Amino acid sequence: MEEKIPYYMAYPLPWEMEDWRRERQDMEYLKSLYPGLAKQILPYIEEACDHLEYQCSMMYDEYPDKLQIYLMRRKILEKILKEEGMESEERLEELIVVLLCQELYRRRSQERRNRGRRFF
Repeated sequence: MEEKIPYYMAYPLPWEMEDWRRERQDMEYLKSLYPGLAKQILPYIEEACDHLEYQCSMMYDEYPDKLQIYLMRRKILEKILKEEGMESEERLEELIVVLLCQELYRRRSQERRNRGRRFF
């Protein structure tokens, strides 16, 4: 007699899709562990990166320009100070740069993975 398999294993997801989903869940979990200040400014950083998601953006340059990153930091900091009413701190500026670089890296690596999966 043939061995029956559970219905959810009859049409398994491609391994790549499952890896992507697991990676995304892991990333969201790690973001939830950020300290309060990082959680508070992360939406501003993600919004700034959303504006850079277009073809030939500096985000996808082989070596992103340090000056551009620091200009983005200044814009993000001004927006945070305006909307949140925080005082300007050097630590806040450093945290913005770290989170910005991390977000840029994550999006760049995601773009590299997606390049191989495009179907025309």
